[in-house]
Amino acid sequence: MSYGYLASMKTKPGHRDEVVAILLSGVDGLRAAGCALYVVGVSATDADTIWVSEVWQSREHHAASLELPESKAAIGRAMPMLTGEFTGQELTVAGGLGL
Repeated sequence: MSYGYLASMKTKPGHRDEVVAILLSGVDGLRAAGCALYVVGVSATDADTIWVSEVWQSREHHAASLELPESKAAIGRAMPMLTGEFTGQELTVAGGLGL
């Protein structure tokens, strides 16, 4: 079974779309890093929260992806626009559409 991670992050007011663009700017290299699914979403009722759903070959692949230079650069660009409020949930992915 695959490793899944569901996360949310709060942006400072007015920065949500900019952070979403940063999160989506690095998707090209994720498949090669072991990512099967990477989805960034926003809510129509919460202008400051971003949700990220990820499925990886393993927890180790996910951890290694965070050490990639492009990932570190994206995190560095996004962090000043975030409030520091994060949630995260690790999952064992049993299956689903698109995997």
